[in-house]
Amino acid sequence: MSWVKRIYPFNAEQTVNIASEFGPLVALFVVNAITGNVEDGTWALIVTTVIAVIAMLVVLKRLPIFPLIASSVTVIFGILTLVTHNPMWVQIKVTIFNAGFALFLFAGLMFKKNFFKYILEKTFHYTQKGWDQFTWSFAWFFVVTAVLNELVRLVYAPGQIYNLFGFTMDGVNVWILFKVALIMPASGLYAWFLTRLMQKHAIPDPDRKDVVATAATGVPVAHKKDPKIATPAS
Repeated sequence: MSWVKRIYPFNAEQTVNIASEFGPLVALFVVNAITGNVEDGTWALIVTTVIAVIAMLVVLKRLPIFPLIASSVTVIFGILTLVTHNPMWVQIKVTIFNAGFALFLFAGLMFKKNFFKYILEKTFHYTQKGWDQFTWSFAWFFVVTAVLNELVRLVYAPGQIYNLFGFTMDGVNVWILFKVALIMPASGLYAWFLTRLMQKHAIPDPDRKDVVATAATGVPVAHKKDPKIATPAS
């Protein structure tokens, strides 16, 4: 493994997904801190979100469904903030989106329609029990982040000035800092933990017939097809 891979283990798709999620929030934070105007920050949020969608299309040659939905919702709520001159819309978007997605995942499990299995099963191969545990865990993670987001939004009101860790900032920037400094690393660590946990549910790729046969019999397919290689006596 190269030193670059050790320092930065993400591939192109993961990089674009991370940038599309947190890049606009960083832009909102920086512009809002510089100008002191949340509407300027919201414009930065919308513009960088559009740029992120374009980057997804250029780098990945497609538009991944989950980041695309999240970006679309961000733009809609950003426009609502500009129209109403109320930053509440940008903030509450996270609560609505996370809570709604959690309900969507729970409903899918109830009706035996696993969302993550549907969009990821060509890349990752797990048992049905594994997919269900993965989805159940992520649904509850979205519930927790929705509740935390709403608590921070209500406690740190926009337009009010707070002293946090020795820095003076308004309520909106406290909320953005919470998202970038706490939720972003927590999301990454939780995803890493679940991915490691899912290894015990891994199964062979069904498209690799040789791997499936080897896993089932313990004898490589090449041994069966090559008469020059003796097989163990039964």
